[in-house]
Amino acid sequence: MPTPHNDANEFDYAKTVLMPGDPLRAKFIAENYLENPKLVNQVRGMLAYTGTYHGKKVSVMGHGMGMPSIGIYAQELYSYYHVDRIIRIGSAGSLSPDLKLFDLVLASGASTNSNFAAQYDLPENGTLSAVASFPLLVEARDSAEKHHYRYQVGQVFSSDHFYNDPESKWKKWAHMGCLAVEMEAYALYLIAADQKKEALTILTISDSMITHEETTTEQRRTGFTHMMDVALDCVKE
Repeated sequence: MPTPHNDANEFDYAKTVLMPGDPLRAKFIAENYLENPKLVNQVRGMLAYTGTYHGKKVSVMGHGMGMPSIGIYAQELYSYYHVDRIIRIGSAGSLSPDLKLFDLVLASGASTNSNFAAQYDLPENGTLSAVASFPLLVEARDSAEKHHYRYQVGQVFSSDHFYNDPESKWKKWAHMGCLAVEMEAYALYLIAADQKKEALTILTISDSMITHEETTTEQRRTGFTHMMDVALDCVKE
């Protein structure tokens, strides 16, 4: 049934949904990768399409920026639209000197400075570890190996801040093993855990906190095709 944020019908989405932050990236994927894509949502401009890829039904939908935004869409897809797995395909800033522009990060887990987990009322003020679906992670790794793409597997830092984080702060996250900084994986992984669903985040390095190199808006929208290939290799019926 439609929600305040999604006017798709109950069974308009496939079991697997790819979610870029930018709805225009969702449009690009639908038009360039999917067979017979159908627009199923455009509420608030958050475009969503369903089609097939090599005969397998798959959907792609934007999720916006930040944990509250992806939190709304992921919760509704899992709860109301019978989606089994969400693969976030987004951009990230490198915290590692070994990660270059356009490299992939397969996020096995996510740390955060967000209070997103407070809603689950965990006892003793505990902190829940946010981790990916292991079968999806293995499939993504195998795909990256098959395509000979540069990638790393590891922890990412999901930040509530885009501005005003001094070097002294992100360096501490990097010291603890976080490969890159982004803004959504932690929330997605917690929602999947709560809903007993699958989730994975595949990231493309769009800029570097170390070298200060960065990609253009157009490159982020249409040039991050390696992570699209890997995500589509993980599509199941």
